[in-house]
Amino acid sequence: MAKVDRRRLEEAVRRALRQGRVVELVGPRQAGKTTLARAVVSAASPNYFDLENPTDVARLTEPMTALAGLRGVVVIDEIQRRPDLFPILRVLADRVPLPARFLVLGSASPGLLRQSSESLAGRLHVIEIGGFLLGDVGQTALERHWRRGGFPRAYLARNELESWTWRDQFIRTFLERDVPQLGIGIAAPTLLRFWTMVAHYHGQTWNNAEPARSLGVSEPTIRRYLDALAGVFMIRQLPPWHENLAKRQIKSPKVYVRDSGLLHHLLGIRTHADLLRHPKLGASWEGYVVEQIVRTLGPDDAYFWGTHGGAELDLLLFRQSRRYGIEVKRADAPQLTASMRSALTDLGLERLVVVYPGGRRYRVGPRVTVVPVDELASASWATLFH
Repeated sequence: MAKVDRRRLEEAVRRALRQGRVVELVGPRQAGKTTLARAVVSAASPNYFDLENPTDVARLTEPMTALAGLRGVVVIDEIQRRPDLFPILRVLADRVPLPARFLVLGSASPGLLRQSSESLAGRLHVIEIGGFLLGDVGQTALERHWRRGGFPRAYLARNELESWTWRDQFIRTFLERDVPQLGIGIAAPTLLRFWTMVAHYHGQTWNNAEPARSLGVSEPTIRRYLDALAGVFMIRQLPPWHENLAKRQIKSPKVYVRDSGLLHHLLGIRTHADLLRHPKLGASWEGYVVEQIVRTLGPDDAYFWGTHGGAELDLLLFRQSRRYGIEVKRADAPQLTASMRSALTDLGLERLVVVYPGGRRYRVGPRVTVVPVDELASASWATLFH
């Protein structure tokens, strides 16, 4: 398989290790966390602990003894298997002088693993890593990246069948092995049915009532299922933004399957031709672009906004106290709409960017710029948000 250059992400990890005491690299399984960590510390090093390796697990039977004498960068992979290590890392990170810094890798969010945020408060730098971004694979790979998603083995597969098979195996393994190991007590067939329901809601506002009726469970149970999938980076819940307006505003979150390749698998979309004629084409495109933007820009906060009168904004981003709007349009030549004007005025946007699949950038009004999606792969993208 070809290799994809992720040197910018590797440098971000090295920079965080120089500046902090404990760096937590979090993201879904198979997203490339281990590959990045092994670029920093060799897997053969005594400073590398893989908690899926029985030998390394045995080495940590007495964790304080095993870790206290190490120097340099120490890696602990799959930290969610040993949450009891977090208080020990707090003690080791407080030593003066500091002989070692720690890079811990986890397949669950710090919110799901509360021990990390509570035990290491003020000492922890969190970096979230997902699959490949468009900026990693390049502009010419847009169609393939959207269709297959960003998981390295799905994206780099030799053909479409191999990519599909990998995603199928990933979903099965994730549900049958990874979810139970995280202490999420939901049966694999139930969670698969629920995840498929989320795929059909992709890009829509969420309503607990309909899935609850379909699965024959309570709405709080559905809420728990949703939070569980969000906590392991499989879905994104985009919260609604409320402004003090004389308008009724939408108060439910939007939901997206974060990886477009997994979304297409759950929807039964195998080829690009299947995708182009599928009723979720527009929603798939929106979710793909939303995920690329949020992960590429790393805003302080991200929301969507909508009113019951029909005005809406796909993304409201906050960066350094400034507000930026994003609209995603799968159209040949998007123009300024009444909804965009409403968002500009009501939300006080610094700028509104309309992302589309065309080939040139142009303006459609004051503070409104239409931008090709492939600019997400270039440095020029970030200049729109300064």
